[in-house]
Amino acid sequence: MRPVSPGTGAALRLLAAATDAKAVVEIGTGAGVSGIHLLHGMRPDGVLTTVDTEPDRQQLARTAYREAGFAGNRARFIPGRALDVLPRLADGGYDLVFCDGDRLEYPDYLGESLRLLRPGGLVCFEGAFAQGRSMDAAHSEPEVIRLRELMRTVRDNAALAPVLLPTDDGLLCAVRRG
Repeated sequence: MRPVSPGTGAALRLLAAATDAKAVVEIGTGAGVSGIHLLHGMRPDGVLTTVDTEPDRQQLARTAYREAGFAGNRARFIPGRALDVLPRLADGGYDLVFCDGDRLEYPDYLGESLRLLRPGGLVCFEGAFAQGRSMDAAHSEPEVIRLRELMRTVRDNAALAPVLLPTDDGLLCAVRRG
């Protein structure tokens, strides 16, 4: 479990504020670091829905949110595998989806994210650089291949306006056009 860097956190806070986010999905709760940044950028009445396979991590995040001053009703914790949980969430009901889960599943998260996002909503993927491996043709690990597939799909999708932010290990973001 590796928390997002301060630079990535600041970018997430800015993006949540720029989208005037009221409803955000986070894939990969971790210890709550990225969630705190997202909550700081969201509207005061916003709710973060965070999904993780490890309930222990979600308990750590719940404590971190409380210590950061967020009311208990600001976050909804759903334990489980993201690809099992996401289909149960409302179509078009979210302003931002932040993906920091299993990188082998990132291309699958994209499909679910596009269904979840309202027009003008934003999807972000942490770790797009894979410590430089995704930009180096010499690397062909499954995770790197899936990241390259994700980047090509995002780039080639006319319904998306993408950018790759050079924060820490790369933050791939795309706005879902109307």
